[in-house]
Amino acid sequence: MGTSTSYAQIYAVVGRIPEGKVATYGQVAGLAGLPRRARQVGYALHALPPGSELPWHRVINSKGEVSQRSEVGWDGFQRQLLEEEGVIFDSVGRVDLNRYRWEPPSTPKVGQNP
Repeated sequence: MGTSTSYAQIYAVVGRIPEGKVATYGQVAGLAGLPRRARQVGYALHALPPGSELPWHRVINSKGEVSQRSEVGWDGFQRQLLEEEGVIFDSVGRVDLNRYRWEPPSTPKVGQNP
């Protein structure tokens, strides 16, 4: 599977995360059919063009934290966007994944009845 194909799968999953919810990098990877490839999700989101409409900010790490950014000036931006959507962070900067984690509706497999 090529990088462009896997990135498209990742972007399709991220685009489904609703406002006020989050998903972890590993969760996105699994839903995109790329189990154990959480880092690839990070690379794909980093590759987004400036001004992308994709809700990249809704993807956080498995601890419920916003991952560190290498770019200067981005500290706090992702958290701000999530807080504007009603996501609450605790005193150590974590999101309660039991409360805010997106659980997509399960879709029946081909040949199964809904």
